[in-house]
This record gives sequence, structure tokens and C-alpha cells, in this order.
Amino acid sequence: MASGVEELLDMLFEMVDDAKNAPLSTDKFVLERDQVLDLIDDIRSQFPMELTEARKMMARRAEMEAEAKRKADAIVRSAEERAKQLLASDSIVLQARQRANDMMRQAEERSRELKRSANDYCEDALRRTEEAVAEAYNEIKQSRSRFRAAAAAISASPPSGPAPGGRSVYDAAADQN
Repeated sequence: MASGVEELLDMLFEMVDDAKNAPLSTDKFVLERDQVLDLIDDIRSQFPMELTEARKMMARRAEMEAEAKRKADAIVRSAEERAKQLLASDSIVLQARQRANDMMRQAEERSRELKRSANDYCEDALRRTEEAVAEAYNEIKQSRSRFRAAAAAISASPPSGPAPGGRSVYDAAADQN
């Protein structure tokens, strides 16, 4: 017995091809009825198996297509998610850069403000120091002037000997030369 429908059909074809022509006809031929019917029965018996196999193959093909579509969809979803993450990451980086720039701008402004305050403080401290030094200088000049006046008054009076207690008096005018 043949293994498949195709072989059985080939056998049937050979049978028809090899058949002898019917007497007085070129279109008709003679076949052994039982042999042809047996082949047709074998073909019919093979059809359900082959149809079942073909249906199984079609189902497997449909499953494979569905699985491939699911995988493709998963890949597309994964790529879209990754793209969203990259965009979000870029957005975060952009926000971080913007924040860093803002912080640098604020730090520079604060630095300028601190420099200005430090300069103002130093200017004020130097002004007050200058005023204090000028006041001290004026006081020194006044003290020196009073001292000279006192020394001159003592020098103008007649020498009566050493000052009381046996000490000599300092002469600033003589020391100035």
C-alpha cells in the first residue's frame, strides 16, 4: 500500500495512462473496476489524515505567526519604553543642568554681594581708622604744643637753680634742633 495521497494519485494516473482503449473508441478506455475503486478508497482513507496534518500545520503556522507578532509587539513596547526613559533621562539631565546654572548664577550674585559688603566694611573701617588716627594726631599736636608752651614758660623764668626735688627740666625746643 502507498504511503500518501500523492503516491496513490500517481498510481491512479499511471493506471489511466496505461489503460487500453475501448473497442471502437479513442476517447474511452477500459480499467479494472476493483483496482480503481480500491485506489479511490485508499485516497479517501488517506485524506482525513493528510487533512488533519494540514490543519495541524496551519494551526502551528498560525501559532507561530501569533507568537512572532507577540514578540514583535513586546520588542516594540520595550523600545518605546526605553525611548520614554531616554527622553525622561534627557529631561532630567536638562532640568539638572538648568538647576545647576541657576545655582551658579545665584552663587555668583551672592559672591558679588559679599565682595561689595566686604569692600564697604573695609572702606568704613579704614575711614574710621583714618579719623581715629587723625584725631590722635591732632591730640598729639595739641599736647606737644602745650608741652612747648609749658617748656617755654619755664625757660623764660629766671633760673633759680634746679627744679624742686633736684631734677632738671626737659627742654623740647632745644631737643627739636
